[in-house]
Amino acid sequence: MNKAFTRESDAGDSDDDDDVALPALPQGGKNYVTPAGYARLRAELMELLDVERPKVVEVVSWAAKNGDRSENGDYLYGKKRLREIDRRIRFLTKRLDIAELVDPSGHHGHDQVFFGATVTYANERGEERTITIKGIDEADSTHGEVSWIAPIARALLKAKVGDEVPLVTPAGMERIEVVEVRYPAPQAH
Repeated sequence: MNKAFTRESDAGDSDDDDDVALPALPQGGKNYVTPAGYARLRAELMELLDVERPKVVEVVSWAAKNGDRSENGDYLYGKKRLREIDRRIRFLTKRLDIAELVDPSGHHGHDQVFFGATVTYANERGEERTITIKGIDEADSTHGEVSWIAPIARALLKAKVGDEVPLVTPAGMERIEVVEVRYPAPQAH
């Protein structure tokens, strides 16, 4: 059978889809990242290159020696996993190459919201929420982190403690007040 007809399920695995499910940088925007976020992304890249990829290559090599590859689960899964790893390696390499490190501790003691700030704000109902503004590739919403391009971060950027800023929500316009702004303390060298 012609190989063109045997790989239909892999059609979406081309090199052009590196960033499909991952957040895109805004047009002309920079890839801001904190030093800690950069270190985590770099560690993930090194883990993929030095540990995970070599292990999968070893399994695929072993599986390839076992005969019929079309029905060899270890071989097929290994090849798929290699494509995923290589895609992630390409993505991380690109993002780290264009990363612009911003150390939020430079604003320690200030009450204005910039990248890296941990901000407590109150909505019109008096409900308080705390978020930390991070880079696109490092923000983790489960830890109260939002990307600097998120609507809430955009609304809060450059505001000071006591300022009320408009926030566009799915329910309409809402006013939020900046209650507290914190930055990490500078590291002693």
